[in-house]
Amino acid sequence: MNRRQFITGSVAALATAALAKVAAALPQNETTKTNAMKIVVLTGSPRKNGNSNHLAEQFIKGAQEAGHEVFRFDSAFQKVEGCMACNRCGMDGPCVLKDDFELVRPRLVEADMVVFATPMYYFGISAQLKKVIDRFYAINGQIKGVHKKAALLMTYADTAKEEAEPILLHYRTLMNYLGWESVGTVIAPGVWTAGSIRNTSYPQQAYQLGRNL
Repeated sequence: MNRRQFITGSVAALATAALAKVAAALPQNETTKTNAMKIVVLTGSPRKNGNSNHLAEQFIKGAQEAGHEVFRFDSAFQKVEGCMACNRCGMDGPCVLKDDFELVRPRLVEADMVVFATPMYYFGISAQLKKVIDRFYAINGQIKGVHKKAALLMTYADTAKEEAEPILLHYRTLMNYLGWESVGTVIAPGVWTAGSIRNTSYPQQAYQLGRNL
């Protein structure tokens, strides 16, 4: 080996070692960007500082820190009409209703994951979120049987576990019908007044759910 070859080889070895150190020092999420997902978070609370909205915020924080792309759609603050059952869309076409659902429609089709965040109202999901879910009908052909992940974030005032079952049953039925994979739920009982969830462990659970995706 001549002197030039020795110097060239040494420089290459030093460069490789330096790159290895940089890669090792990067946070985990920086080295897994290729696994980044497009996530749609659908909120249903009409209270901007509501408890389920806070869970959504914490989930989003964790998911974004993990390198995922998140689109949030606040159903209660958008103009979305309920499905009229006209069937003009044929379960896979344009909807006759021209409203803010058009903002989230393409996002839902492209999403790798959909998150439902809702308070319990009369033992069901909020009316605002239900209208958005009902409008899935017009994109049924593009989302049913397409592998997507999903999660449920739900809050309610009482503490009886059985009272959460109607919403959980609805969620599980929806997952089974669409063929989506549920990757987690955060069910938070005993939170009534706006902001009361902040003094519980549930926001951290929502954060970890997003962070660990």
